[in-house]
Amino acid sequence: MHRAGLIVVVVAACTRAAAHDMSGMDMSHMDMSHADMSGMDMGTGLLGAYPMTRDASGTSWQPDAAPHHALHEEVGGWELMAHAALDLVYDSQSDGGDTQWFVEGMAMGEARRSLGDGDMLAFRAMLSPDPFMGRRGYPLLLASGETADGRTPLVDRQHPHDLVMELAATYNHALSAKDSLFVYAGYPGEPALGPTAFLHRASGMDIPEAPIGHHWLDSTHITFGVATAGFVHDDWKLEVSRFTGREPDQDRFDFDEARFDSTSARLSWNPDAHWSLQASWGYLKSPEQLQPAQNEVRYTASAQYVDGPFAATLAWGHKLDSDAVLLEGEYRPDERWTLFLRAESLRNSEEFGDAQKIAPGAIYDIPFGEHAVVGLGALYDFDFARGIDPHGAMVFTRFALR
Repeated sequence: MHRAGLIVVVVAACTRAAAHDMSGMDMSHMDMSHADMSGMDMGTGLLGAYPMTRDASGTSWQPDAAPHHALHEEVGGWELMAHAALDLVYDSQSDGGDTQWFVEGMAMGEARRSLGDGDMLAFRAMLSPDPFMGRRGYPLLLASGETADGRTPLVDRQHPHDLVMELAATYNHALSAKDSLFVYAGYPGEPALGPTAFLHRASGMDIPEAPIGHHWLDSTHITFGVATAGFVHDDWKLEVSRFTGREPDQDRFDFDEARFDSTSARLSWNPDAHWSLQASWGYLKSPEQLQPAQNEVRYTASAQYVDGPFAATLAWGHKLDSDAVLLEGEYRPDERWTLFLRAESLRNSEEFGDAQKIAPGAIYDIPFGEHAVVGLGALYDFDFARGIDPHGAMVFTRFALR
């Protein structure tokens, strides 16, 4: 998809969405069944006076109608929030792939405190079990990027996340009822570049494998050194980040050097409770360890939509004369079943030239107590690239604390 075409699509979606009544937020479809919201102010987000359900990974936004899964408690004036999701996965990939058992997921906690007059201070921490699967990550046909040993790139495998995915602080200063300034600092953290990270999108958080277009869209969601400043006006947000362009090295247990040598900017708009749109630009200095002299300019645009049990994301990313397009969705017909589908297309990608992928799947959840579920799920990958039609499959058990 060309940049001009993508801009037309986003502008058209924004124009249609602007026709909705902005006088109030429709919260009737929000899934709050797993959250104890006693004592919580649902009208206060991290970055401004909007519903806290809008907050997503880093400083990104999602639709206000996105489901909110978290445990909440108030202690000494601090509002505490916790969430965890872990998957035990059996992965089998054909035609040059591999088979492997692994555990992936994340556990996160947040503490926020009102400072009065609309100001807020918040701290967030997030951990991942991924490093224990080994430096080479897990088999995933058509995936590429980073390195496993510092000498060769990963091909047909997805790299693991670092043990510490985020240690960040946010301060929000209210200028008026609709305007605010904020600063965000993380070591590691997530700069203002790309859509909500795939681990946190309402349309993809239940899919156990990473998108093969991850390095075009949201690979900066773990950055060792990031500082973001932004301005929120009503349902608009403009932010600029200075961050470390180099992706995390192959040692997933350590903390990398903070260089603050790269820049990004992002404009976000939530026209109503069901839509969240963003467009972003980034200059990344020496992002790849194996090509230290190569810098990268990246463009992304995305639209997220949530309405009751249905969530979807359309996203586009461009870098180094190559493009990635992603369309994913989840549908929950009831409290037990989750159906999902992710479709992707890469044009002139790093290793495979043009490549396409479709991955349907489903999960059946069994509740345990008030705040925990265990799910049984499976997905199947239909891959098309390199003149062959490889395929893959995953069977998994999920534990989620909500």
